[in-house]
Amino acid sequence: MTLEVREINDEAGMSDFLALPAAIYRNDKNWVAPQLSEVKRALNPSLNPYFVNASLQLFVCYLGGKPVCRSILVINRLHWQRWDKKSAFFGFFESYDDAEAVKYLFTRIEQEARKSGAETIEGPFNPNHYSELGILTDNFNTEPLFFETYNPSYYPLLLKEAGLTISEILHTRTNSDIAATLSKLKRIIKEPDLEYKGYTIRKFNIFRMKRDLEILREINNEAFENNHHFLPLSHEEYRFSAQFLFFVTLPKLIWIVEHNGKPAGAIQCVINFNRLIKPFNGKMNWWHIPGLLIRRKNSKELIIFTVGVKKTYRKSPVLAMIVRSALKIFQSYSTLSTTWVSDENKGVNHFSDLLQMKPYKHFALYSKQL
Repeated sequence: MTLEVREINDEAGMSDFLALPAAIYRNDKNWVAPQLSEVKRALNPSLNPYFVNASLQLFVCYLGGKPVCRSILVINRLHWQRWDKKSAFFGFFESYDDAEAVKYLFTRIEQEARKSGAETIEGPFNPNHYSELGILTDNFNTEPLFFETYNPSYYPLLLKEAGLTISEILHTRTNSDIAATLSKLKRIIKEPDLEYKGYTIRKFNIFRMKRDLEILREINNEAFENNHHFLPLSHEEYRFSAQFLFFVTLPKLIWIVEHNGKPAGAIQCVINFNRLIKPFNGKMNWWHIPGLLIRRKNSKELIIFTVGVKKTYRKSPVLAMIVRSALKIFQSYSTLSTTWVSDENKGVNHFSDLLQMKPYKHFALYSKQL
């Protein structure tokens, strides 16, 4: 049987692209199917404002007419300008354990990247730095938490055999009994100061949602601007990514610090939404929402999504106010985890050590010179 890579630009091809993961993971009890409507939304350049400044191509590799692996290719020239590096990005990678098919797929992707002037291919990103990223390299026997990628154990070898090498390792952390840890720390946990010398901390105001979303965007854009690959999110991009924010969080899980009325820092936590959507197998409908919201309220698995402090305030009381308020939040939950962090993020890692959050899963980013 022959291998063939097709660029996807019709409904039939898109159906193959979307259906492939369910076929690969059909016997994997740990896999959590993504919501197909959300995948389609993210990969629709007409809807996703990220693609105002980026191009998107989707590819599926077929073996004898059967889909066996897939990936996207993204070119973002704003990234080239910001980081002075002509990188193409791959993402949404999925494959059967077929090294030849993956090599064939990446040969096509690399050809297309070179046509665009790219000098390096990197990934996976889904589709940008503010989404899920990386290939899982350990702990394959547990379900992914919200915002974690998940894949079979053979994926790292497939990418290695396709000529890609690991460029960076990220990790998550977790504490499966955070209540016990906080009980031990009671002597040093102080009641949070809601006001201190012009600094105030408050919960996200759902009745002024647009204003507070803009505040979070401003804080995070500045706090993360030096993170490798990061590009500031536009108003449209942030609102697009936050469209379903309150399915995965509550106002009491988002705290904002201001100094004399100006945004200074914030923490955003989310519940482990994967646990709630897994029974829907990627096809949640509107009538599922009431029960989903009830289960969300009762969830005891919390994830620290972002902690951001603007550069001007990094030697101010802002971080201490965030930490004290966060510790009060954490007391209502049994399990506390992080999304991916790098080893170089000393602040988050120190905070995690304080809370006895141990490194849990590792995720590899890959690259290849073209």
